[in-house]
Amino acid sequence: MNTKTILVVEDEKDIVDLIAYHLGQSGFSVLSAPDGPSGLELARKKRPGLVILDLMLPGMDGKDICRSLKSNPATQSIPILMLTAKTEEVDRVIGFELGADDYVTKPFSPRELVLRVKAILRRKEAPEEGEKIIQIGDLSINIERHHVSVRKYPVRLTSTEFKLIVELVSRRGRVQTREHLLDKVWGYTYEGYARTVDTHIRRLREKLGPIGANIETIRGVGYRFREEKE
Repeated sequence: MNTKTILVVEDEKDIVDLIAYHLGQSGFSVLSAPDGPSGLELARKKRPGLVILDLMLPGMDGKDICRSLKSNPATQSIPILMLTAKTEEVDRVIGFELGADDYVTKPFSPRELVLRVKAILRRKEAPEEGEKIIQIGDLSINIERHHVSVRKYPVRLTSTEFKLIVELVSRRGRVQTREHLLDKVWGYTYEGYARTVDTHIRRLREKLGPIGANIETIRGVGYRFREEKE
């Protein structure tokens, strides 16, 4: 996987050119595809460092592409940034449930988009500090292997979800604001994106099963991971 190569799957050429220009200014090389099938084929063949994926595409929509990439062991680790005109929460939730790492709506700031791309790649590649294996009751997290299990059963998480659970358990017992989590996990603190945290927390609770109840909502503030009682 080449982390300096970004694949843009988008059918509007002006948008592709805009993204390619700004990513190029930041040292990335850009591949592009104008429709779903060719985008999926390029992702499989080139294995880029990240895919910027429009939801509404000719031939095959972005949700199906995301689902296909995340179900294939050869491509499931490629981060995906959803790019779409849709703003309804249900579309964000669907994207995150399929394994997308982040979500940007049109119209967008090219500078913000580049910052999002860098943040996703940074949190995927940066080595974790502190504990290498975290064990809290039935929850086990192997930092080096990016592996999470509950009652010895593996839990499949996206890179963002993994970073989120590590941040929560590393500061267990302490309340973490949505702004703090956005900064630490996503790498940005733009206003209006706090709901992104809420969406990921809901999905993370579902994936963790009984352990998910340990992620407590502190109304009006943020979240806290409750330690198991002895």
